[in-house]
Amino acid sequence: MSDGTGDLSGEPRQVFDLEQPRTTDMPVIDSHKPGYYYALHRRHSDTYDPENTGPRSSASGMIICMEHAGTHIDALCHQAEHLTLCGGVDVASVERNGGFSKHAIEEVPPIVGPGVLLDVPALLGVDCLDEGYLISRDELARCCERQGIEIKPGDTILVRTGNAQRWRDEAAYLAGPGVEAAASEWLADLDVLAVGADTMAWDVIGRFDEEYGCQLPGHLILLARRGVYIIENMNLEELAAAGYSRFELICLPLKFVGATGSPVRPVAVIRD
Repeated sequence: MSDGTGDLSGEPRQVFDLEQPRTTDMPVIDSHKPGYYYALHRRHSDTYDPENTGPRSSASGMIICMEHAGTHIDALCHQAEHLTLCGGVDVASVERNGGFSKHAIEEVPPIVGPGVLLDVPALLGVDCLDEGYLISRDELARCCERQGIEIKPGDTILVRTGNAQRWRDEAAYLAGPGVEAAASEWLADLDVLAVGADTMAWDVIGRFDEEYGCQLPGHLILLARRGVYIIENMNLEELAAAGYSRFELICLPLKFVGATGSPVRPVAVIRD
């Protein structure tokens, strides 16, 4: 497979971790709290019994988290339009106590393929976009021109806003920038596999779009209408600072059967 990064069978030259750390105080919108909690359920002192089992002991814990907290990917069942999922699937026919029988996260394939980083602050000559800034289709197209990038079918497009720099300030992070509806339509028209950003919700949270008659129009367009996955809360700072625009992206959703999303640890792989 050729994606502009060279022979993907070769040894990686560099690997960039695109996941944000998961902590109890990380930014999370109210509807997705508690975002993360770890309980050390069994301690080494609980299992240490040298007379009967020797010197070895073990510890283990319990993880509590929401699907859409921290760095994660949205399944298509996460969003509906007039109670209809992507492809005309009636919500009532696939919703059940154990989750969704259609378009749930276990249907999302492992994403191992071409990725593109579009650096909007670099285009505009700033370090970080303002809170609430709405990224236009034209700005994404200009990023492609500036970076010498042609978006190809099957690409995953990552949009850097600089918002990852606000990760330790929940209020500022949640008030961050986002991508306008026309830009989401444009990317879907280019037949991308997925999109991602260093923001909580791809869209600008709380902004009502008059044309689409809703908040989070990108979610409506990409997930409910066009079947494009969304990866959120990424850390794109190190990758952008290194100056890479094309890379191999590896993003593996967990097979939580029936779930509307999954935590992920995406990485960008640079090969010779």
